[in-house]
Amino acid sequence: MAVVDKIASSGTGTGNKLRRDIGLIGLLWASVGSIIGSGWLYGAKNAVVVAGPAAVISWGIGAVAIVLLALVHAELGGMFPVAGGTARYPHYTFGGLAGMSFGWFSWLQAATVAPIEVEAMIGYSSHFGKFFQDLQNTNGTLTATGFVVAALLMAVFVAVNFLGVRVLAHTNSAATWWKIFIPLLAIFVLAFTHFHASNFTSHGFMPFGAKGVLGAISTSGIIFALLGFEQAIQLSGESKNPKRDIPRAVLGSVAIGAVIYTLLQVVYIGAIPGASIVKGWANLDYAGISGPFAGLATVIGLGWLAWVLYADAVISPGGTGLIYTTSTSRISYGLSKNGYAPELFQRTDSRGVPWFGLAISFVTGVVCFAPFPSWQQLVSFITSASVLMYAGAPLAFGALRVRKPEMHRPYRLPAGEVIAPVSFVVASLIIYWSGWDTLWRLGVAIVFGYLLLGGYAWYATVKKLPNAPRLAFKAAQWLPVYLIGLGVISYLGGFGDTAKNVIPLWWDMAIVTAFSVGIYYWARAVALPAEEIDRNISDVEVVDEGGH
Repeated sequence: MAVVDKIASSGTGTGNKLRRDIGLIGLLWASVGSIIGSGWLYGAKNAVVVAGPAAVISWGIGAVAIVLLALVHAELGGMFPVAGGTARYPHYTFGGLAGMSFGWFSWLQAATVAPIEVEAMIGYSSHFGKFFQDLQNTNGTLTATGFVVAALLMAVFVAVNFLGVRVLAHTNSAATWWKIFIPLLAIFVLAFTHFHASNFTSHGFMPFGAKGVLGAISTSGIIFALLGFEQAIQLSGESKNPKRDIPRAVLGSVAIGAVIYTLLQVVYIGAIPGASIVKGWANLDYAGISGPFAGLATVIGLGWLAWVLYADAVISPGGTGLIYTTSTSRISYGLSKNGYAPELFQRTDSRGVPWFGLAISFVTGVVCFAPFPSWQQLVSFITSASVLMYAGAPLAFGALRVRKPEMHRPYRLPAGEVIAPVSFVVASLIIYWSGWDTLWRLGVAIVFGYLLLGGYAWYATVKKLPNAPRLAFKAAQWLPVYLIGLGVISYLGGFGDTAKNVIPLWWDMAIVTAFSVGIYYWARAVALPAEEIDRNISDVEVVDEGGH
């Protein structure tokens, strides 16, 4: 018996069923398209400014960290091929309070990416003329015309999604082929025309020490550039062969992303002219030319490549925004399935598309375009701390290995009992490296989520609605300790401009590691009994593998 969401029949009026129309390539490209976004144009420069040539090590550490998290998700994705999976695993094993929390983290992250990518498209387009320059004010907010253009772009994302998951998969695949080709073109051209190996040692390989290498992982966007593999999991409920394809798509996308990003960092360091780093890596000089890779291409006489990169800087965010619009509606579908949101989010049209979730994703995007710089900054910080949603998967993995060891696992992770706690520690370290400036803002968003989803859960319970969640406070007793504890360590640590720097470097990471290990085994010990886990799983409408 495979735990899956209902499969739509070929007729119309599907009600609240999804259609299983996506193959391996569609799933793989959904994840790769999220990993390879516009961030590649800036990640290499940001990393080298913080870590010097040792940024290559930062990418390696980041890739290992994401692989560990992806391995855990691969087993869970094969076991539970359901829409919005990352929002639902903690619900199965720890009940309503944990499920509601991690579901909110997942939705918040997905819902804010699409509008931010739209603003990135508008920002990058300013290179192409005055009309595009007039879409934004000098402080980065949108003008009235820019607001209209942004809303229209969000509407395009939603419209493509309404055409059905099959059309979406084909559209995203085409965009992803482009998004992969352009970075590979840049790697090839720079490696064979302008590569100076001496750049790696001219100012020292690790000029900013270990703190620079570790800080670059979070603060320069390395870890967040590599995130996105979960898109295949969010679309699990629409996969043709989820048991086979979900693990392959998750692990394959991480491998592709890690290789491309690491090679980009190598060629970027090697291609920089010596004159641009005479003042050191922290003071790269591009003679006033904007755009890290495009600016570099212009400086070294590759003007044609610069234009291609400027065009990609508009197209790539569009592809990422498209797939995250999809993800948002699937996560809200999962939240509704678990009883944290109204059942209206489960309603699908004749193509099996959760139409209300898409409508809400559009409204959310428009709200994010509001002309308040502080709000846009808050949205950016929420997105940068999105890794918090990944922390729930290792905990659910550990609980299921103990409570449900006999449960069928299409992909069984070797040494999972070791990898799961290690991956949870990694997730906690990534969150910590984000810095106190990020985490206190995230805390505000978490409180807002509890008010929003908790309010609906209270309403559903009082009204005795059929999908009212069981919050299971006992099984989630570790959660407030974890969230508050990480916040306190971050406040006293040394990452972030406003952190107190009371705990010395290395000691802070030792404390986070020990704290996370304790939380992991505490959570595993108090997880729901096997019979309650079975009940939570069965609350999702299921069919067997053949769709009976």
